Amino acid sequence: MHVPGGVIVDYRAGEVLRPLDVGFRGRTLRILDTGYRWLHFAPIAEHHALTVQLNPQLRPLQIYVDICDGHGLDANGVPFTHDLYLDVLAVCDVQPDGSWHVTETEIIDARELDEALNLGKVTPEQFQLAWAEAKSVQQQLESNTLPALGIIQTYLRDHP
Repeated sequence: MHVPGGVIVDYRAGEVLRPLDVGFRGRTLRILDTGYRWLHFAPIAEHHALTVQLNPQLRPLQIYVDICDGHGLDANGVPFTHDLYLDVLAVCDVQPDGSWHVTETEIIDARELDEALNLGKVTPEQFQLAWAEAKSVQQQLESNTLPALGIIQTYLRDHP
């Protein structure tokens, strides 16, 4: 779905035979199971794309931000990103008013970005862009000011 500033993909899981659990700062988060929902937002003018994984009660379980060097839509209208290896993960609490407050963040896959630079898969400029964008996104998540997260929350209120 096209929304102001980008594209949202709204995925609702049917029957999941093997749930997906991931590690986050020493604990395990279940991010995919029957009835879960993933909202992916690719902002047009940014170097990141955001996916929020929600349980059936629409509680956010994880915020996953892909750092990229551009993105777009393929011939079938499916969003894609030019991945720059780094990702920013976050978890949040739901406030009494329904808003989300990020409580923890983590930048992951730094070793993969280093390897990509050493193998010539990314340029030194892309390497610097990836780190600058990841740090900026992390700071915006921690201060609860990342515009993409607000767009996801607004979309979710309008499309429960």
